[in-house]
Amino acid sequence: MSDTLEIGKLLTQPALARPDLLAEPVLGALGTWTITEVPIEEVRVGEIDPELADTAAFCAAYDIPLEISANCVIIAGRRGGETRYAAALVLATTRADVNGVIRRRLDARKASFAPMDTAVAETGMEYGGITAFGLPDGWPILVDARVAETEIAVVGSGLRRSKLFVSGRALAALPQATVVPDLASPAPSGTTPN
Repeated sequence: MSDTLEIGKLLTQPALARPDLLAEPVLGALGTWTITEVPIEEVRVGEIDPELADTAAFCAAYDIPLEISANCVIIAGRRGGETRYAAALVLATTRADVNGVIRRRLDARKASFAPMDTAVAETGMEYGGITAFGLPDGWPILVDARVAETEIAVVGSGLRRSKLFVSGRALAALPQATVVPDLASPAPSGTTPN
């Protein structure tokens, strides 16, 4: 794989060649890569305009299909005064089943998207760039089966000014990850996916 690879209208490089484009927890996770099925060199990063970090704007500006864009949403599950956090990776064309599948996976009475300030504080990443790499120890990472099957998925880098390109099988092999069928369902037409 050459150093520079064009994906859509975006030039990408091996992620570890551009530590300036990775949030600190993401750099730490990639720097201690343990997924033997996928060489670290296959994880690529591309620099973007931070104003275009939101999924729809990013995909339109850089000619990236929504079908390969994976959002990492932070879920807060509550039961008996205790709050547990998890990450859910779902394609941009789908909606995470927060109150069904995810709530049951967290064994929570109530589940919802974590507030923005909480998600940022807990992950050490920028809102709009939160990713499955470098999350706090013990957090489950729930990967929708559609994401795991994606040859190349676009995910956050922890920063709004870049995106990571990684195989779905690498995301499925993350140490805290579990592939969950039907974690998400197709977003109804005319609505904004999460």
